[in-house]
Amino acid sequence: MVDKKLLNGLSTLGFPMFEPSEELDVNETLAEVVKSQDTRLWEGFPVMLANASDSYRFSPDLVDQLLTDKKQKAHFRQLLILSLSLYTVYHLTFSWTSKYKKHLSENDKALLKAWKNSLTHNQPLEWDDTELDPERLKGLFELYFEQSAEKGRRRKEKFEEFSLEYALSQVFSPKQKELFKKRLEGLPLTKTEKEYYSRTVKKKVVALANSELHSLSRKLLEQ
Repeated sequence: MVDKKLLNGLSTLGFPMFEPSEELDVNETLAEVVKSQDTRLWEGFPVMLANASDSYRFSPDLVDQLLTDKKQKAHFRQLLILSLSLYTVYHLTFSWTSKYKKHLSENDKALLKAWKNSLTHNQPLEWDDTELDPERLKGLFELYFEQSAEKGRRRKEKFEEFSLEYALSQVFSPKQKELFKKRLEGLPLTKTEKEYYSRTVKKKVVALANSELHSLSRKLLEQ
């Protein structure tokens, strides 16, 4: 049986599917946030819900089943409408949103419209005896967007890094690739490495830098 230390190591190395089995239950977590009646957590609910929706594990029905009384279920419905209001402002949709909107009552639709208007004009959102701050709601959500964009940028950079490694491996031997990178990074070469670089690696670099050769290679790939 694979031990927990190895599983954590595999996760750190980019294999989250090897994480220990005690996986976060997003629906249970969202239900606990609803039950908390903590305004600070409720203002962050749209962000939590967006992250849960991104993982495709969120289910409104499962969260509703975990709530024990009518008041909790009503709060959950209002938090969903709050989230939908915010998502509408940012033109954001998830797999569940269209279906859920179709089953909203007329009162819920009116509340959705009113809260969207409040968010757009930075007016407090009135909820029973509580007021939610529109700027804090949007600030938290914009931070989520920034984090998502950063995650996407890192993923793109990693893909480009792997693509470059593959391309280099098609042209250079492991030793030649090592010298190519050392030269590129300005690292010192031994006398033997310098001679080998000049005799072998540099010729390939010159060929790769030839714009006509690059153009002909592109044409061949397009055929």
